[in-house]
Amino acid sequence: MPINDFSVGKDVSLTVVTSYGTMKFAGLTDFSADPMTTDLKSKALDGTPRFGFIPDGYKGSFKLDRMDPTVDNYWAQVEADYYAGKNQKAGTISEIITEADGSITEWRYTGVILRLEKSGDWGGDKKVEQSITFEAAKKIKVA
Repeated sequence: MPINDFSVGKDVSLTVVTSYGTMKFAGLTDFSADPMTTDLKSKALDGTPRFGFIPDGYKGSFKLDRMDPTVDNYWAQVEADYYAGKNQKAGTISEIITEADGSITEWRYTGVILRLEKSGDWGGDKKVEQSITFEAAKKIKVA
């Protein structure tokens, strides 16, 4: 639940659906999603610059502590399918937020492609951290 009306990390839950099924991240420690834009600029004959932008998808990331082979299995399948000439289909991410007033806000990212950025560093007495980035076509309000 939120603390003194602040949203905190515990307030969000995520469901990632790929063409291979739903991914459950046991040790998720961080999630971010930021809009991308294409900038527009024009200068008319009167010399006045005019600016704008076009929404151009989202980029984001997941960070997690490796607690099972979920991410490794996913990436191995993506890689195997690529070399076998199979089409990788886009997926979705559902982001569910518990608001300070107890209501629920839900967003769905569509056209999602995941990319394993860091498989993890293994060392004595250290946890293994992994990171995944994604790009999505749109963010749609569900509820």
